[in-house]
Amino acid sequence: MHPSRHGRPLRLGLTGGIGSGKSTVGQMWVSLGAALIDADQIARDVTGPHGAAMGAIRAAFGDEFVDEATGALDRARMRALAFSRPEARAQLEGIVHPLVTLHGNLQAQQAAEQGRALIVFDIPLLTESGRWACRLDAVVVVDCPAETQIVRVMQRSGLSREAVQGIIASQASRPARRAVADAVIANGADCTLENLHAQARQTAALFGL
Repeated sequence: MHPSRHGRPLRLGLTGGIGSGKSTVGQMWVSLGAALIDADQIARDVTGPHGAAMGAIRAAFGDEFVDEATGALDRARMRALAFSRPEARAQLEGIVHPLVTLHGNLQAQQAAEQGRALIVFDIPLLTESGRWACRLDAVVVVDCPAETQIVRVMQRSGLSREAVQGIIASQASRPARRAVADAVIANGADCTLENLHAQARQTAALFGL
Protein backbone atom coordinates (compact mmCIF):
# COMPACT_ATOMS: atom_id res chain seq x y z
CA MET A 1 0.00 0.00 0.00
CA HIS A 2 1.43 3.33 -1.06
CA PRO A 3 1.11 5.63 1.97
CA SER A 4 -0.92 8.82 1.84
CA ARG A 5 1.08 11.97 2.30
CA HIS A 6 0.65 13.72 5.64
CA GLY A 7 -2.37 11.55 6.46
CA ARG A 8 -4.36 12.60 3.42
CA PRO A 9 -5.35 10.72 0.26
CA LEU A 10 -2.82 10.42 -2.53
CA ARG A 11 -3.49 12.99 -5.27
CA LEU A 12 -2.66 11.54 -8.69
CA GLY A 13 -2.58 13.51 -11.94
CA LEU A 14 -3.77 11.67 -15.07
CA THR A 15 -3.00 13.11 -18.47
CA GLY A 16 -2.51 12.24 -22.13
CA GLY A 17 -3.07 13.68 -25.57
CA ILE A 18 -6.43 13.68 -27.31
CA GLY A 19 -7.38 10.13 -28.32
CA SER A 20 -4.85 8.53 -25.98
CA GLY A 21 -7.45 6.70 -23.91
CA LYS A 22 -6.88 8.78 -20.78
CA SER A 23 -10.56 9.05 -19.92
CA THR A 24 -11.00 5.29 -20.31
CA VAL A 25 -8.19 4.69 -17.80
CA GLY A 26 -9.78 7.21 -15.44
CA GLN A 27 -13.07 5.29 -15.49
CA MET A 28 -11.20 2.03 -14.88
CA TRP A 29 -9.72 3.56 -11.73
CA VAL A 30 -13.16 4.74 -10.61
CA SER A 31 -14.33 1.11 -10.84
CA LEU A 32 -11.43 0.22 -8.52
CA GLY A 33 -12.55 2.78 -5.94
CA ALA A 34 -10.71 5.99 -6.85
CA ALA A 35 -12.38 9.40 -6.83
CA LEU A 36 -12.11 11.14 -10.21
CA ILE A 37 -11.89 14.91 -10.64
CA ASP A 38 -12.57 15.69 -14.31
CA ALA A 39 -10.98 19.04 -15.18
CA ASP A 40 -12.63 19.12 -18.62
CA GLN A 41 -16.07 18.60 -17.11
CA ILE A 42 -15.48 21.38 -14.60
CA ALA A 43 -14.39 23.67 -17.46
CA ARG A 44 -17.60 22.81 -19.33
CA ASP A 45 -19.65 23.55 -16.23
CA VAL A 46 -18.11 26.97 -15.52
CA THR A 47 -18.54 27.96 -19.19
CA GLY A 48 -22.03 26.44 -19.43
CA PRO A 49 -25.34 28.28 -19.08
CA HIS A 50 -24.73 31.14 -16.63
CA GLY A 51 -21.59 29.36 -15.39
CA ALA A 52 -19.13 30.94 -12.99
CA ALA A 53 -16.79 32.04 -15.80
CA MET A 54 -19.39 33.60 -18.07
CA GLY A 55 -19.44 37.11 -16.58
CA ALA A 56 -15.69 37.50 -17.02
CA ILE A 57 -15.81 35.95 -20.50
CA ARG A 58 -18.52 38.36 -21.61
CA ALA A 59 -16.55 41.30 -20.21
CA ALA A 60 -13.31 40.18 -21.87
CA PHE A 61 -14.57 39.03 -25.28
CA GLY A 62 -17.97 40.63 -25.81
CA ASP A 63 -21.58 39.49 -26.09
CA GLU A 64 -20.96 37.73 -29.40
CA PHE A 65 -19.06 34.97 -27.57
CA VAL A 66 -22.06 34.17 -25.36
CA ASP A 67 -24.93 32.08 -26.73
CA GLU A 68 -27.92 34.37 -26.43
CA ALA A 69 -30.40 31.53 -25.93
CA THR A 70 -28.56 29.65 -23.19
CA GLY A 71 -26.10 32.07 -21.59
CA ALA A 72 -23.29 29.59 -22.28
CA LEU A 73 -19.99 30.08 -24.07
CA ASP A 74 -20.27 29.96 -27.85
CA ARG A 75 -17.68 27.23 -28.12
CA ALA A 76 -17.36 27.17 -31.90
CA ARG A 77 -16.74 30.92 -32.10
CA MET A 78 -14.30 30.85 -29.19
CA ARG A 79 -12.45 27.83 -30.61
CA ALA A 80 -11.92 29.66 -33.89
CA LEU A 81 -10.64 32.75 -32.09
CA ALA A 82 -8.37 30.78 -29.75
CA PHE A 83 -6.74 28.89 -32.63
CA SER A 84 -6.14 32.05 -34.63
CA ARG A 85 -5.00 34.24 -31.74
CA PRO A 86 -2.84 32.59 -29.06
CA GLU A 87 -3.22 35.64 -26.83
CA ALA A 88 -6.99 35.13 -26.80
CA ARG A 89 -6.53 31.52 -25.79
CA ALA A 90 -4.22 32.59 -22.97
CA GLN A 91 -6.78 35.18 -21.85
CA LEU A 92 -9.56 32.57 -21.81
CA GLU A 93 -7.37 30.13 -19.87
CA GLY A 94 -6.59 32.89 -17.38
CA ILE A 95 -10.33 33.12 -16.65
CA VAL A 96 -11.25 29.44 -16.71
CA HIS A 97 -8.23 27.66 -15.19
CA PRO A 98 -8.36 29.29 -11.72
CA LEU A 99 -12.02 28.30 -11.47
CA VAL A 100 -11.21 24.74 -12.54
CA THR A 101 -8.52 24.60 -9.85
CA LEU A 102 -10.89 25.96 -7.22
CA HIS A 103 -13.74 23.58 -8.04
CA GLY A 104 -11.34 20.65 -8.41
CA ASN A 105 -9.91 21.27 -4.96
CA LEU A 106 -13.41 21.47 -3.48
CA GLN A 107 -14.33 18.14 -5.08
CA ALA A 108 -11.08 16.61 -3.80
CA GLN A 109 -11.83 17.83 -0.29
CA GLN A 110 -15.25 16.18 -0.45
CA ALA A 111 -13.67 12.92 -1.66
CA ALA A 112 -11.15 13.02 1.19
CA GLU A 113 -13.97 13.53 3.69
CA GLN A 114 -15.63 10.44 2.21
CA GLY A 115 -12.50 8.44 3.01
CA ARG A 116 -11.19 7.90 -0.54
CA ALA A 117 -7.58 6.70 -0.50
CA LEU A 118 -6.78 7.86 -4.06
CA ILE A 119 -8.01 11.01 -5.78
CA VAL A 120 -7.34 11.14 -9.53
CA PHE A 121 -7.23 14.50 -11.31
CA ASP A 122 -7.99 13.95 -15.02
CA ILE A 123 -6.23 16.96 -16.58
CA PRO A 124 -5.77 17.03 -20.38
CA LEU A 125 -3.38 20.01 -20.28
CA LEU A 126 -1.49 19.04 -17.13
CA THR A 127 1.90 19.18 -18.87
CA GLU A 128 1.18 22.60 -20.36
CA SER A 129 -0.12 24.14 -17.13
CA GLY A 130 2.05 25.11 -14.21
CA ARG A 131 -0.92 25.18 -11.86
CA TRP A 132 -1.06 21.53 -10.90
CA ALA A 133 2.47 20.31 -10.13
CA CYS A 134 2.47 21.53 -6.53
CA ARG A 135 -0.97 20.02 -5.92
CA LEU A 136 -0.17 16.47 -7.04
CA ASP A 137 1.82 13.64 -5.50
CA ALA A 138 2.47 11.85 -8.82
CA VAL A 139 1.58 11.95 -12.52
CA VAL A 140 0.50 9.11 -14.81
CA VAL A 141 0.60 9.62 -18.59
CA VAL A 142 -1.43 7.54 -21.05
CA ASP A 143 0.71 7.43 -24.17
CA CYS A 144 0.24 6.42 -27.80
CA PRO A 145 1.66 7.41 -31.22
CA ALA A 146 0.21 10.48 -32.96
CA GLU A 147 -1.16 8.39 -35.84
CA THR A 148 -3.17 6.31 -33.37
CA GLN A 149 -4.54 9.50 -31.83
CA ILE A 150 -5.56 10.79 -35.26
CA VAL A 151 -7.38 7.60 -36.27
CA ARG A 152 -9.24 7.33 -32.96
CA VAL A 153 -10.39 10.94 -32.90
CA MET A 154 -11.45 10.89 -36.56
CA GLN A 155 -13.50 7.74 -35.93
CA ARG A 156 -15.26 9.04 -32.83
CA SER A 157 -15.77 12.68 -33.76
CA GLY A 158 -15.86 12.90 -37.54
CA LEU A 159 -13.19 15.60 -37.55
CA SER A 160 -10.85 15.82 -40.51
CA ARG A 161 -7.25 14.61 -40.28
CA GLU A 162 -6.07 18.22 -40.56
CA ALA A 163 -8.31 19.32 -37.70
CA VAL A 164 -7.08 16.54 -35.42
CA GLN A 165 -3.45 17.25 -36.34
CA GLY A 166 -4.06 20.89 -35.40
CA ILE A 167 -5.37 19.87 -31.97
CA ILE A 168 -2.40 17.56 -31.40
CA ALA A 169 0.02 20.31 -32.46
CA SER A 170 -1.56 22.66 -29.89
CA GLN A 171 -0.95 20.17 -27.08
CA ALA A 172 2.29 19.17 -25.40
CA SER A 173 4.54 16.78 -27.31
CA ARG A 174 4.84 13.11 -26.38
CA PRO A 175 8.38 13.61 -25.01
CA ALA A 176 7.23 16.58 -22.91
CA ARG A 177 4.37 14.57 -21.40
CA ARG A 178 6.56 11.54 -20.72
CA ALA A 179 9.13 13.80 -19.06
CA VAL A 180 6.66 14.73 -16.30
CA ALA A 181 5.41 11.16 -15.79
CA ASP A 182 6.01 9.05 -12.72
CA ALA A 183 4.37 6.16 -14.60
CA VAL A 184 3.36 5.62 -18.24
CA ILE A 185 0.48 3.49 -19.56
CA ALA A 186 1.07 2.47 -23.17
CA ASN A 187 -2.15 2.44 -25.20
CA GLY A 188 -1.01 2.10 -28.80
CA ALA A 189 -3.10 0.73 -31.66
CA ASP A 190 -2.23 -2.85 -30.72
CA CYS A 191 -3.25 -2.46 -27.06
CA THR A 192 -6.40 -4.45 -26.28
CA LEU A 193 -8.97 -3.33 -23.74
CA GLU A 194 -7.93 -6.29 -21.59
CA ASN A 195 -4.31 -5.19 -21.67
CA LEU A 196 -5.30 -1.60 -20.87
CA HIS A 197 -7.29 -2.89 -17.87
CA ALA A 198 -4.24 -4.84 -16.70
CA GLN A 199 -1.98 -1.80 -16.98
CA ALA A 200 -4.55 0.35 -15.18
CA ARG A 201 -4.78 -2.16 -12.31
CA GLN A 202 -1.00 -2.48 -12.04
CA THR A 203 -0.50 1.27 -12.04
CA ALA A 204 -3.27 1.83 -9.48
CA ALA A 205 -1.61 -0.75 -7.23
CA LEU A 206 1.60 1.30 -7.32
CA PHE A 207 -0.34 4.12 -5.69
CA GLY A 208 -2.15 2.07 -3.08
CA LEU A 209 -5.46 1.28 -4.80
